[in-house]
Amino acid sequence: MSGNDARSGSRALARSLLDLCRSRKLTIATAESCTGGLVAGALTDIPGSSDVIDRGFVTYSNAAKHAMLGVETATLNTFGAVSKETALAMAVGALEHADVDLAVSITGIAGPGGAVPGKPVGLVHFAVAARDGRIMHREQRFGAIGRSNVRQRSVVEALRMLIEVARGPKPAAKAKRAPATDVHKRVARTPRRAAASKRVPPKRPVKPKKP
Repeated sequence: MSGNDARSGSRALARSLLDLCRSRKLTIATAESCTGGLVAGALTDIPGSSDVIDRGFVTYSNAAKHAMLGVETATLNTFGAVSKETALAMAVGALEHADVDLAVSITGIAGPGGAVPGKPVGLVHFAVAARDGRIMHREQRFGAIGRSNVRQRSVVEALRMLIEVARGPKPAAKAKRAPATDVHKRVARTPRRAAASKRVPPKRPVKPKKP
């Protein structure tokens, strides 16, 4: 997906997300690092989005992640800014600091620099937290496709995740009903049963006639 395709795709996804959230009366906050507010920008670029979008946190530095979202310093030091743990903490922090129903977070390495062993350019972690307790994490490795492309594709992924969570939990699969069984099935006759059923009752002795 090219940058232009991602931009047009993000606009369509943003419209779908806003319509879905309106129908379900949901509000959203964003917490962005490597995308620098692009998700919030994609959503607020659409007129009338203020009834769904509450606020956006741009937390580029570790200090901002800690101060604005409450991400623990220990989490940042142990796992790094670009990690599942930090993404989850960012989403939960945004949910706690905003009176919203859904919060999305993005943290990654857009490039061209910033790669470290095990964390290449193009690695991005996403998380969505919902007020009802659901939380989702996803990792993408877009590769060294260029800074702008990594950022635009991250916007698309974040919007897709928000739509997925906004739709709500999938209803539990209904248990398949066992086929009705005939409780009055006839018992197969064994040879002995069959023989017994065919047995002829003994004849009564005939009394002799009196002379």
